[in-house]
Amino acid sequence: MLAATLPRPPLPADVRLTQLTAHAVAAVAVLALCAAAAAWAARQPVFAVRSIRIEGDVHRNSVSTIRANAAPKLAGNFFTLDLARARAAFESVPWVRRAVVQRVWPDRLRVHLEEHRPAALWVDDNGNDRLVNTHGEVFEANVGDVEDESLPRLAGPEGTAAQMLSMARLLQPVLAPLDEGDLQQLALSGRGSWRVVLEGGITLELGRGTEADVIDRTQRFVRTIAQVTGHYQRPLLFADLRHPDGYAVRMKGITTIVPAAPARRK
Repeated sequence: MLAATLPRPPLPADVRLTQLTAHAVAAVAVLALCAAAAAWAARQPVFAVRSIRIEGDVHRNSVSTIRANAAPKLAGNFFTLDLARARAAFESVPWVRRAVVQRVWPDRLRVHLEEHRPAALWVDDNGNDRLVNTHGEVFEANVGDVEDESLPRLAGPEGTAAQMLSMARLLQPVLAPLDEGDLQQLALSGRGSWRVVLEGGITLELGRGTEADVIDRTQRFVRTIAQVTGHYQRPLLFADLRHPDGYAVRMKGITTIVPAAPARRK
């Protein structure tokens, strides 16, 4: 006759809790040990970054110059390198607008660069000339490295470079029929008034308003100024387009600008 196997009585609740706690502590300890081992392994010289491949725009700087400027700022190995800081290191190199940094197994970095393309000069009140790229962003670089001597000079409040570059691009074809050369300087006052100086020396006060307002006002001036200069047979020196029903001009030896009345004596 077989004896029946009696089921074991359940363990007390406090014993079960102790066992679960012990298992959890053991699991955490194993995970911590694995993490520490992985961190230790990742810091070993075998995982050092051994080469950096530079791609993209490298017209203003040689690859060796870019490496020499950025490499000392890179900290860590293949696993521990902070890619955001690495990107900032490459973007701190003169003429570099944007950098994309990627890891390439097992020990390389791939860096794709986009360079600034100068579209204008930015002139501030301190005489510290900077450059404006084709995106309307002001950046620091050696102005003497720019081969294009016809870049317009922009002068205006900080943060308006993109707006001013857009206006310069709109004005250039409008002013071309004057046959006075390229737009040499474009200024924007703190009150939003525009002024243009052309390569031939003519200064135009364009006044305030939206882009459409300023362009429309300038187009009307360009269409009619030849009749004025042709009548007087004198070269144009200055024009003030801020009048609601026309404009005032100053030609060599002739002016239609009314001088300000002298202050009355008390």
